Amino acid sequence: MGITPLVVKQKEFATKFRGFDVQEVDYFLEEVARELDHLNQTIQRKHEENHRLTLENQGYRKRENAMRNAMIKAQTVLDQMKENAKKSSQVIIANAEVEAEKILSRAHNRLSQLHSDIIELKRQRIQLEMQISAVIESHSRLLEMTKEENQAADETDSTLKFMKQA
Repeated sequence: MGITPLVVKQKEFATKFRGFDVQEVDYFLEEVARELDHLNQTIQRKHEENHRLTLENQGYRKRENAMRNAMIKAQTVLDQMKENAKKSSQVIIANAEVEAEKILSRAHNRLSQLHSDIIELKRQRIQLEMQISAVIESHSRLLEMTKEENQAADETDSTLKFMKQA
């Protein structure tokens, strides 16, 4: 058993001839008991403070670990979001390229169709010009023939008139 203030206060010494001054020993023992009591209270407070600080430190460590885990998870989520955004942008770019190719293909097809239409229209114009020229030429011949026939008829009429008069 350790020395406590109560043990010090209750300690009795055997007295011998020419021994210590009893009052001085009692006074000293009272001082020692007070000092032991004060030291025991200080030790108790330090133990309580140490226990409180240990618990507080454990709480801080738990929070630190929780924050570290949260930061790791946040970083993982951020990395995953970046990767997803990168993949999404690649898909969007690929779709845009495909759509651009389709638009370009349609434009080339339309251009080709327009060239074909222009060539067909030129062919039709030439054919129409030839038909109109043929019609004009045919009508010109008919007109010429009609003029000749009219002249011949006029001559015949003149001859007939001349014969009637004669």
